[in-house]
Amino acid sequence: MYGVVTRNPEDLEWPEFDRGFFEVKDVSGRQEEPLESAVNMVSCFADNAAADAEPDLVPVDGDGNRATREQPYFDWAYICPTDPNYRAGLLEIVEDCAAANGDVRLDDVGFPRGEYCRCSRCEEAFAESTYDEWGEWRASVITAFVADAASRVPGRTYLTLHPDPYPGHLRERAGIDLPALAEHVDEFVIPLYDTHYGTTYWLETIARGFESALETPFSIELYAVDVGVEELIHATEVAAAYGEGVLFGYDAGNARAAIRRMRADEREGVSHGEPS
Repeated sequence: MYGVVTRNPEDLEWPEFDRGFFEVKDVSGRQEEPLESAVNMVSCFADNAAADAEPDLVPVDGDGNRATREQPYFDWAYICPTDPNYRAGLLEIVEDCAAANGDVRLDDVGFPRGEYCRCSRCEEAFAESTYDEWGEWRASVITAFVADAASRVPGRTYLTLHPDPYPGHLRERAGIDLPALAEHVDEFVIPLYDTHYGTTYWLETIARGFESALETPFSIELYAVDVGVEELIHATEVAAAYGEGVLFGYDAGNARAAIRRMRADEREGVSHGEPS
């Protein structure tokens, strides 16, 4: 099963794709109207525009460092998952998406890293909670949000995961408790992005790790922008051995070319026995 991840509604009409995912809200904060013809995607706690407009929304670590693009390894600004008004706004977007199409995908869910967030709101919430361990409390925050969002989705709830299957890493990094989330998520999506896919042993290693870690179905999302068709085909063949499906991000034309080439090769390889 092949799918496309796109910001362009016209890409969803191409017959090569069995599923289409449309970005309704992305990490920049840009928003579009949900589409009936796609699984609508919501970037949850990554939002450059909200962070710029309301700096108090940004998570901080114990030294006061803000989780923005100015910090090493952060490609976008994060929003603290405990802010009630921001969470309420996200849930309204999820409801709008679910009204257009019963399936919804949640992106960028979780805390930025293990050292976040130490804002006064988080410190107070932890102190007033029933949890003795900081990591358990963080995981409860994220699980509660996903449960709230999933309760508004009548169809399938998809959730994107950071591509790290090592045991305990997602919980330590982002507050992602996979067994707890499995009760609310129908399918996980694992983005395994490269700009070349010249080698794929790492892709196979990560995919195999998630196969071992998850009982919930998952799909693998590949990056299709400016990737050679042969390299994209090779990556697709590796990914398809593990995931429920393979999704292609942000270049539907390139993805379409790869799918058509693969299907043509499959037809050429069909044998109907020796001629009589």
